[in-house]
Amino acid sequence: MITEAVRMPVFGLLDNIRSVWNVGSMFRTADAVGLEGLYLSGMTATPPRRDMEKTALGATLTVPWDYWENPVEAIGQLQDRGISIVALEQTADAVSYLDFTFPFPHCFVVGHEVEGVSEDVLSRVESVVQIPMAGLKKSLNVSVSFGILAYEIRRQWFATLLESAQTPFINERSQS
Repeated sequence: MITEAVRMPVFGLLDNIRSVWNVGSMFRTADAVGLEGLYLSGMTATPPRRDMEKTALGATLTVPWDYWENPVEAIGQLQDRGISIVALEQTADAVSYLDFTFPFPHCFVVGHEVEGVSEDVLSRVESVVQIPMAGLKKSLNVSVSFGILAYEIRRQWFATLLESAQTPFINERSQS
């Protein structure tokens, strides 16, 4: 049985998030889905902050995090460790997150509320996914998008674990 306390081999990278409340909300979501940790970069606010706790509700104490001034350096460090990088952004080559098979381990990147994921970061990611939009505005709040993607990743991770747990054991000696 898979326990709820198991952390997924998944990180989130927050690329220049301007709203401290969005950051707090993403900490709370990261805790809820069991992310391995968060990388905060650029102008993204870092704990401890009383205003962040309004939305984080203590998750800044339960989710491991690190701060990198330059998100490209954080990506390089992650890639050196064999961690794939997936950006959540609306680009010409982005695929729907529903049609994408997330690799494990990986780090997904969300960007600035207005400008999105920076071009420097986009030039270094392996994949770009997007959330299909039906409305006229064609966008969601970054913390909402973070949550949608995080729960899809969690669903896929649990499906992967269940699939590997149901693989029948084959005794190599019985094959000879």
